[in-house]
Amino acid sequence: MLGAAIAARADARADLTTLRVERTDEGLFLSAQVRFDLTSAVQDALLKGIPVHFVADVSVMRERWYWYDQEVASAQRYMRVAYQPLTRRWRLNTSAEPLVNAGLGVSLTQHYDSLAETMAAVQRLQRWKIANPSELESGGRQMLNFRFRLDSTQLPRTFQIGAVGQSDWHLSVERRIDLTQEASR
Repeated sequence: MLGAAIAARADARADLTTLRVERTDEGLFLSAQVRFDLTSAVQDALLKGIPVHFVADVSVMRERWYWYDQEVASAQRYMRVAYQPLTRRWRLNTSAEPLVNAGLGVSLTQHYDSLAETMAAVQRLQRWKIANPSELESGGRQMLNFRFRLDSTQLPRTFQIGAVGQSDWHLSVERRIDLTQEASR
């Protein structure tokens, strides 16, 4: 597992600096800080008005000795960063559902004056509710799998074809936490 994390970090130039899980009466909350620098290819695409999508995936698994691990809970956060050339402002859409070009659906929209401010908001996840208390009462050993990535499948087709095999468009970081040990602390 450590080898995969090192390989992902080397390819993506991303680092997970903070990952905290908080269990309360309201549920399981996750806070994370992901650090990365956008490559010049991604910045050029953004400045040309092409939106870039990021996805944060979390799953809580209960280990079972007699079968595959059981997924207890899962959550996704989809983020779309776009530059508005006419207003010279950056827009960040955040949703629990995939953001498609046909419509942004139900999403939170925030506007920023600079790319640095926008990316700071993308890289910070605060008190994100990932599970209800009833989902976590199944007992046994539970593991949390966290993954943050740049979603190149949402790019226009011409960029998808050009991005094949280029590390400029591959950004990913993963981490796994044993929730059973976290609860005993």
